[in-house]
Formats: sequence, structure tokens, C-alpha cells
Amino acid sequence: MQERTVPEIPQPPHARVGIVIINYCTPELTLASLASLAGELEAVNGRVAVVDNHSGDGSADKIEAWLAASSIADRANLIRSKTNTGFSGGNNLGLAALDADFYLLLNSDTLLRAGALGGLLAAAARHPQAGAIAPRLEDEDGTAQQSCFQFISPMSELLESASSRHLSRLLGRFAVALPVSDTPMECDWASFACILLRRAAVDAAGPMDEGFFMYFEDADYCNSIAKAGYPTVYDPAARVVHLRGGSSPVKAAMARGARPPAYYYASRTRYFRKLYGPLGPLTANLMWLIGRLIARIRPLIGKPLRRACKNQARDIWTNGLNPLGENKALLTPAPKAAKAAAE
Repeated sequence: MQERTVPEIPQPPHARVGIVIINYCTPELTLASLASLAGELEAVNGRVAVVDNHSGDGSADKIEAWLAASSIADRANLIRSKTNTGFSGGNNLGLAALDADFYLLLNSDTLLRAGALGGLLAAAARHPQAGAIAPRLEDEDGTAQQSCFQFISPMSELLESASSRHLSRLLGRFAVALPVSDTPMECDWASFACILLRRAAVDAAGPMDEGFFMYFEDADYCNSIAKAGYPTVYDPAARVVHLRGGSSPVKAAMARGARPPAYYYASRTRYFRKLYGPLGPLTANLMWLIGRLIARIRPLIGKPLRRACKNQARDIWTNGLNPLGENKALLTPAPKAAKAAAE
């Protein structure tokens, strides 16, 4: 991993909950997210670390000015990262700058409903065994989003690429996304758009793996805390608005068939190697290709062919020979490449 300089930040007072928000070229979203949680910080003894991931667009200056004039000036710090450390690296910077019983990782494209912070802490008290507590994520109109999942597996890759209703019914137990639930439940992993982490679980699992620049790191980290004895629990009592795609447009672009950045596939390869061993990436790729062959039969029976991402059959082999190794060219996206992926 490339060495980087961690900004020196005075250790803040101990808090009940430390909140980490990463900003990368989304200052208006970040400020709206900060405003949504500001009213509850004092009541729950919360502190905030905003990590600007080397935006280079003036974001950090805007956020710094807003914080200085806000009611939470004494409860928030801005960390200016000297490089874009990705999702894992940015959160690690924020976690290192906070001292708290719980840590809340919050996307810049989230808005906390009234009482959400207190609701998450209450959920943590109801589920003392949980290392990660996920709220209900929803659209602005209150429509629930699927945010709890089973681990992505080689079999789920088959289902995803085949896009066959009959196959999905037969092998439905391997589906990744779980149905929205109105009651608490355990899951393999949950979206890190908003996740509350218990300090003991973070201490046991260690920092997030910075080999994941973006994507798959949430599933990987839930797996890490599960190995340490702390499951992930979903509790819908706390509600958070997630403006999907606001902080990263890659998934939306993929849904249209656009080619995602190379770091997406590098993270995918790393994930399958870590969770399923040396043959994990190979098995996942072969299952994806089998599924794609099944999908190509659909036009022969009058069914539409589901569009794959551009060059996907080739790109899934990214880092295949060195799944856990460094690849600086892949793991550091250029601004132009990131913009192209969003279009």
C-alpha cells in the first residue's frame, strides 16, 4: 500500500458517538448531511470528523467556512487528506481522529430523519451482541430501499449474469439483496451509506482494508467484524434518507451498461479472494460466464437479452493474477476517468 501522511489532529474529547463523513467533490451534499444531524449532536454527545478526500475543487474551504459559522463548530473537525484515499482510507482517517463508544459512518448523500442518531444508539442497546447496526434507508418520499444483503458469492454471480426468473426461483437462497423488513433482523452485511459500528467491534477487526479503493469494502468489513464475533443487525426504527448515487454515480452508470472504473473490478477480485480463498475469483468469474451464456439463450426464445456492462466479460479478470496485490494504476482513479464513468 502506498505510504501516505496522516494529518496531525488533536485528539478530541471522548464522545458517545463519533461520526465520519467523507467528502469528495460533493460540498453541498456534505453540508446538507451535516445540517441534518446537527440538532442531535449535543443530546447524544456526538462529534464529527469530515474527511475531504483531496477534492481539489474548493470543497474543503466551503465546508471549513460552514463549520466555523455553525452551531456544531466545537463538535466537528475537518480533515484535509493529502491524497484521495478512497472509501476505506477516508473512513480510517476519520476513525483515527475520533474517540467514541460508537462510530457512525455516513455518506455525504444521506440525510438523517429526526431522532435517527438517538434511534441508532437505542438499537445498539437492544442488540448488544451486534458490531454493526444498520438503519432503514429510504428515498426522500419514505420509500424503503433494499440495504441488507447476503454475502456476494460465486452462485450469486451466476444469478446476476443469467438474469433468469426461473433460475432465480430455483436458486433464490443465493440472492444477495434481502427483502425490506419492518422488523429487526441479522444479515451478512448492510450498506455503509449509514452504519453504526460498536467500538469493541472496530477494535477487534482493526481498520478497514484500504486495498479496496471503492466498492465491496462494506461487505468485507462486515465479514471482518463477524469473524471477531460481532454480527450485523438491521433495525428499521432509525430512518435515514439516502440520495442514491449522490456521492458516487458508478452504480447508476453500471445499470445503464456503462463501463465502471477499473478500481471497481479490482475491488471485486480482492473481495472474492479474501472471502472464498485462492480459487474464489476464478470460481466467481466462471460462474458469471456460465450465467452470461444462459442469458444469451433468452433471445432464442423471444426474451430480451439483459445488457451487461461494457467489456464486463474481460474486466472481471482485473487483478486476477495478483488479487491481493497493489495496483496503483487501477486503485487511483483519474478525475477524467471518474467523470466518464458517471456519464
